[in-house]
Amino acid sequence: MPKDFSYVIDELLHVQKDEDDNQVRYHEEILNTIIQIDSADEFIIALAALIKRLAVDHLHIVGDIYDRGPYADKIMDLLINYHSLDIQWGNHDILWMGAVAGNKACIANVIRNNIRYNNMMILESGYGISLRNLALFAEKTYKNNEAMDAAFKAISVILFKLEGQIIKRHSEYQMDDRLLLHKMDLEKGIIEIEGKKYDLNDTDFPTLNEENPYELSVEEIEIMEELKAAFSNSKRLRDHIEFLYKKGNMYLKYNNNLLYHGCVPLDESGNFEGVETSGKIYKGRNYFDFAEKVARRAYFGGGSKADLDFMWYLWCGKKSPLFGRTIKTFERTFISDESSWKEDKNSYYDYYEMEKTCNMILREFGLYSPMSHIINGHTPVKLENGEKPIRANGKLMVIDGGFCKDYHKTTGIAGYTLIYNSHGLRLKAHQPFESVYEALRENKDIESSSEMVETESFRVMVKNTDNGQRIRDKIVDLEKLLRAYREGEIESKIL
Repeated sequence: MPKDFSYVIDELLHVQKDEDDNQVRYHEEILNTIIQIDSADEFIIALAALIKRLAVDHLHIVGDIYDRGPYADKIMDLLINYHSLDIQWGNHDILWMGAVAGNKACIANVIRNNIRYNNMMILESGYGISLRNLALFAEKTYKNNEAMDAAFKAISVILFKLEGQIIKRHSEYQMDDRLLLHKMDLEKGIIEIEGKKYDLNDTDFPTLNEENPYELSVEEIEIMEELKAAFSNSKRLRDHIEFLYKKGNMYLKYNNNLLYHGCVPLDESGNFEGVETSGKIYKGRNYFDFAEKVARRAYFGGGSKADLDFMWYLWCGKKSPLFGRTIKTFERTFISDESSWKEDKNSYYDYYEMEKTCNMILREFGLYSPMSHIINGHTPVKLENGEKPIRANGKLMVIDGGFCKDYHKTTGIAGYTLIYNSHGLRLKAHQPFESVYEALRENKDIESSSEMVETESFRVMVKNTDNGQRIRDKIVDLEKLLRAYREGEIESKIL
């Protein structure tokens, strides 16, 4: 109940018509007073918040809170105060987590993303992270570029150097094809990738050391040390990241459903693919569990440099359970030929529309109920291209929110919300919200279409849920305690 209006709302909820209409007049006076003291807007907001609170018992967020719009910091503030939720980490979330943990490649990626999408406000105003020295260095080093283009190029070059260092340290990542700086022929203005030559759209790389192209210059080292300290020392950012750790996981089993962001790596035959790291091979659920342990060690201490490196791999690795494709950041930056931009995906994305594959994954995670489903994020559903969010005969649902405005043109909608209640599963597709002005002027709200995905054969009761099982376990314990007391096995204590 909203604190400032709790008494008023409580009174209004219990209005009952009496013989003299005194109760009605009493409540009319309450509402008139609210209007007279100019508190109507605040009251309506509080009432709307209460309705939303009562409508949603528990919220699941299937990853990527960050890098999907200009105000992720404000969204985090709202989520911290939300009554009940959980988060399945997305690759963009793990990127910020790795940045605050101290991985410089993650830091460079975060900055690059926000410069690219003109979203520096979250860094500078939201988290107090200054980009001034980076901008000054870029302006001095890349004189032929506009200020923001120079800053973007400067952090991109730094990024590719840092990523190259990580890849060289970890042959098990199998990402040597991403080592591209040394393949550039700056005199000819070309680069050869997998036997094909492409024209470079830029040949001005004054900080590149020909003998060791993946080595940072002295100034680049100083800039990254400063940025690392800024990320680490931002209290508001640390509070938000620690909330992600507190409420988040690599995956979640909830009411016989499996929720995760990216993919369960599969080989070309559709079997679980073994991923080698730290001298061992992991696959399926064990790989997810291992990744979560490393992510927690990397931030909270006790982790090694290899753990920090793995945070970057989780962000963009070919076999990362949060990503699962070949990232082409370099090509998209320095090659204009879009044929080089195609990102090959893990076989998971070829097989996840098959019911057999989804059942195999569900069993791997210990879910055998015929009513079990996979709730998958990561990939926005391109409705305009004929894609559907419900796949594998209803066993898998891809519900990347897609609320970000930049995605609306490619998806055709403003994302999905999956609703689960005692009757079954319902999927709501949202249309883009135009503006507050349009909403007030033309009474245009967020329009949503609803589709019933699955109807339960019997009404789901509390006892059939995970929370119901916990309540039943407590009841059993209390019954044992009561029996022990009645039989004299334990003595009562008089206070």
